[in-house]
Amino acid sequence: MPDQEHQATAPKPRRRQARGERRAAQLLDAAAVVFSRVGYTAASTNAIAREAGVSPGTLYQFFPNKEAIAVDLGNRLLEQWRESYGQALSAANLELPLAEMVDAVVDPLLDFNAQNPAFHVLMHGPDTPGQVTDAFEVFHSVVLRRIEEILTGYLPDIPPAEATRVTTTTLALFKAGLDLIAAHPDEREAYQAELKKVLFRYLDPMLCEIPPGPPAAEAPVAEAPAQAG
Repeated sequence: MPDQEHQATAPKPRRRQARGERRAAQLLDAAAVVFSRVGYTAASTNAIAREAGVSPGTLYQFFPNKEAIAVDLGNRLLEQWRESYGQALSAANLELPLAEMVDAVVDPLLDFNAQNPAFHVLMHGPDTPGQVTDAFEVFHSVVLRRIEEILTGYLPDIPPAEATRVTTTTLALFKAGLDLIAAHPDEREAYQAELKKVLFRYLDPMLCEIPPGPPAAEAPVAEAPAQAG
């Protein structure tokens, strides 16, 4: 019957779509490897196809050129970066003493960059497509605002211009540390420790050790026992 035939064939487009999504993800994974190895400028669609184990013709069924690959890969990496950023600046981490907070905030962000070197390549590549760098810049602004909000929570009386300077400096120190770690992959842990020391020593004179928040409830005062007589 027609309805039965339709039911029997209906899943096929979905299966084809799932296979297509897996293939596209495979090509993005391969692009990440190639970009990390040779940079965006020197990468080619042929090299990406080779890394993915497919023909260039197969690649072009999903992406018209290298720029389109970079845009999709950049979007995927940026979404993953947002997740790492959200984890790093979670409310629980911001309740820690400063030294522990620096560890809790910096470690997941550095781990993300270590696991995704293509993110650093696309952020700093001179020929990275503008659509990718524009998206990074927008999120960079979001991060700046969030750090400034946190800073003013610790220092409510800080002048706005000074809060902006401290926030910008803090993020610049972090980005400089990322560059050093990327340039010395064999000494990643040592440079990671140096970066956290720099951030702590920069922020410690300004920030109190007890994070902002509602004051602790005072313990009830025990009533003096009534005197006899």
